[in-house]
Amino acid sequence: MSQVKRPISHRQREARSGWIFVSIWVIGFLLFSLVPLVQTFVFSLNAVTVTATGISMDFVQMANYSRALLTDPTFVELLIGYVIETAISVPIVLIFSMIIALLLNLKFKFKGFFRTIFFLPVVITSGPVIQELTAQGATKVAGLADSATIEVLLRELPNALRAPVQYLLSSFILILWFSGVQILIYLSSLQKIDRSVYEAAAIDGANAWESFWKITLPALQTTTLINAFYTIVTLSHFSENKVIKYVYSQTYAVQGGIGYASAMSFIYLLALVVILAVITLALSYSARKSR
Repeated sequence: MSQVKRPISHRQREARSGWIFVSIWVIGFLLFSLVPLVQTFVFSLNAVTVTATGISMDFVQMANYSRALLTDPTFVELLIGYVIETAISVPIVLIFSMIIALLLNLKFKFKGFFRTIFFLPVVITSGPVIQELTAQGATKVAGLADSATIEVLLRELPNALRAPVQYLLSSFILILWFSGVQILIYLSSLQKIDRSVYEAAAIDGANAWESFWKITLPALQTTTLINAFYTIVTLSHFSENKVIKYVYSQTYAVQGGIGYASAMSFIYLLALVVILAVITLALSYSARKSR
């Protein structure tokens, strides 16, 4: 007597679809990224010399890592600057993206046109374009970053605050240019919230502000984490990133080399992982406190 197959539940079908989508990335990573990543780590433990006959390596253990962290002040300064700039940029991008998504979720004419406007910078800001815009000062807040009052204020600030404020004034427009994808992600999440929940809250006497804090914001917690991850990774591999430029400059330098550049790359990767872990813990703690 043959067994009757149990029907697959909706949750199982969703899980299977998710694994299918993820498997595409996993296969691509294994085929095209894992081997170069392992090879780069091997390079970071060696003094690598490129000759006419090939690549020769002299095993130096952790010497490249200790040099990057202990005897290269430029790399350490750029790494600290990267952490500070990321800490400034991510909240601004998330808040701006959420506000614009909330506005675009309202019913009004030409909604699709305004969605296109906010997403357009993501399409046009390729490497050469963003380099030219940055060179022309298009990323600054017009009339503010170069004003005499701001210059006096910056001179009076402590050294620990001067660099973050300067970065914010000189790159504020650039930060907002990174918000296009995040706006769309927030918008898609907002459209999935059941309208009946808002109607029930309104019947109970909740106003729009209370509905935002008690319904909308908790519903967007997972989306906020996704957007934070996306923003950090985007800023970390941005073509104008100073750490990446410095690593590139050291790849074939006489005093650097592929081994040293590889070590700096892995330190940079570790810093990125630490930032992602901190963001995850902070948002998870915030989600628990809001319950």
